[in-house]
Amino acid sequence: MGLTILSLEIANPTEPARHEMLEFLVDSGAFHSIAPASLLQRLGIPVMGEQQFRLADGRKIRRKIGTAQFRYQDRVGGATVIFGEEGDSPLLGASTLESMGLGLDPLRRELHTLPLVI
Repeated sequence: MGLTILSLEIANPTEPARHEMLEFLVDSGAFHSIAPASLLQRLGIPVMGEQQFRLADGRKIRRKIGTAQFRYQDRVGGATVIFGEEGDSPLLGASTLESMGLGLDPLRRELHTLPLVI
């Protein structure tokens, strides 16, 4: 299995004009997305709290969280974002993909549209 890396726009949801492009590793096994704290602070995205997360190796870490707007091509969604610290890679998680109506085909390493159900 290969890696899927995408460039997405990440923005402040209350001020979408404050945005930047960022390369993310798509990780459909991760629930939330991670972006560098310095970038999120530059965009003016406020910290809404702090949560504990478990890493793949079993360790537990605490990170600040907020809400960001994500844009990929013509798809836009809002999702929780983790304020990444030194050594944290930018990850695009499942909740962010779903907020844009997208899913990952892990064999083709491509995004596809999801049927949206109300």
